[in-house]
Amino acid sequence: MEITAQMVSDLRKRTGAGIMDCKKALAGKNGDIEAAIIHLREQGLKASELKSSRDASEGLIMSYIHPGSKIGSLLEINCETDFVARTEQFNELARNIAMQVAASKPKCLSREDVSEEDLETEKAILRQQLIDSSKPENIIDKIVEGRLSKYYSEVCLLEQTYIRNGDKTVRNLIQEAISLLGENIVIKRFELFILGQ
Repeated sequence: MEITAQMVSDLRKRTGAGIMDCKKALAGKNGDIEAAIIHLREQGLKASELKSSRDASEGLIMSYIHPGSKIGSLLEINCETDFVARTEQFNELARNIAMQVAASKPKCLSREDVSEEDLETEKAILRQQLIDSSKPENIIDKIVEGRLSKYYSEVCLLEQTYIRNGDKTVRNLIQEAISLLGENIVIKRFELFILGQ
């Protein structure tokens, strides 16, 4: 199948990938745009894994104040170079994640940051709910572990469902930005501000 410039342009608009990457993906998938999108996403995830060990000491601090000025957030997000930190794509990523913090109110960045005390409290609550519902003792621990994933997706920023696209998490959003911008990107820290709290 002939790969037209319009097909490459359409794929590029939908994925943000480079022209040559789009052309190769379309050629490899016989012009099937949906299959090419999946291929580019898979390649992007592999590339982001390779880049994750590189030092990210540049970046910016982004603020978001929700209309009404009663809730806001500050976010430090890092990349490898000042050049990327000034790009529109990086700034948009930072704005979107700062907005995510204000909207979803995460308590920590990742699973590893959940305190042992909070984790044990949550396990105790889940276990008691299952005991009260007369579940057999031998499967309670398995169910608790399964339900902890939902807990993590509520309290951990990287695990949360992205507010602007329910098909991806914040972690997926960052991985896509890494493959698009070609640099390691790391959320260093964030803070949520709620008026009166």
